[in-house]
Amino acid sequence: MMISVEKHTPNVQVITITGRLDAFTVGDLRAQQDKLLEAGERQFIIDLSAVEFMDSAGMAALVALYKRSRHSDGGAVVLVKPQNPAAYRILTLTRFDQVFTMAESVDEALNFF
Repeated sequence: MMISVEKHTPNVQVITITGRLDAFTVGDLRAQQDKLLEAGERQFIIDLSAVEFMDSAGMAALVALYKRSRHSDGGAVVLVKPQNPAAYRILTLTRFDQVFTMAESVDEALNFF
């Protein structure tokens, strides 16, 4: 898994994940999330478009970020849908698509802020 972070607009952090988001790789994502939250960031776009596989550990990291960011005024998390049908299917089966705001692209996700 590869993670990159890029700041967009004044207060939106885009976290792009490539590859597998699972129990073996989720520690890197959690560490990056902790770092950003400790720096006072509260608005996030998680770009899952290049995620090939996601398991419950990866999904738990998304929920943790969602909960932690929403504890402060203006906090929000928008997910960019995975292109891989299997990765997207797990989000719909678990109803993540009803909990999280979902977008087709980073550009579309930026419109929610």
